Amino acid sequence: MKLHICAVGRMRAGPMRDIFDDYILRADRTGRALGLGPISLHEIEDKKNGGPTAEAALLERALPQGAVRIALDERGKTLTSPDFAQKMADWRDAGRADLAFVLGGADGIAPGLRDTADFSLSLGKMVWPHMLARVMLAEQIYRATTILSGGPYHRG
Repeated sequence: MKLHICAVGRMRAGPMRDIFDDYILRADRTGRALGLGPISLHEIEDKKNGGPTAEAALLERALPQGAVRIALDERGKTLTSPDFAQKMADWRDAGRADLAFVLGGADGIAPGLRDTADFSLSLGKMVWPHMLARVMLAEQIYRATTILSGGPYHRG
């Protein structure tokens, strides 16, 4: 199952990008043997500043056809890392070809796009900066691959 991170905004070079890239590389290495990967980042920019509705249209075009859609949203469900790993495994085992994580812009995901999500995921009760949320998501994807492979990374 291919994994896609579809996000508003471009991640600049720097420490957060380095950490993000490191976790994605690790997750790719661990996940491929499990049928999870490759992982790709699809960044969109709303150059006309049309807000969540315009961003949603751009995100919609970035989403693979038929992908399981996971909206990252503060109103979403919080999961433990093992539960997150199991959800990914369940979608993979159900034969889904693509899993797409959707991250909106500063004002979140437009309700119309959010309503098309198969699952809404919260990274906690606090709101996180978008670039940091990407890093946290990348780490959790890596953690999920290590949980599913029986690796020692997760000590929860």
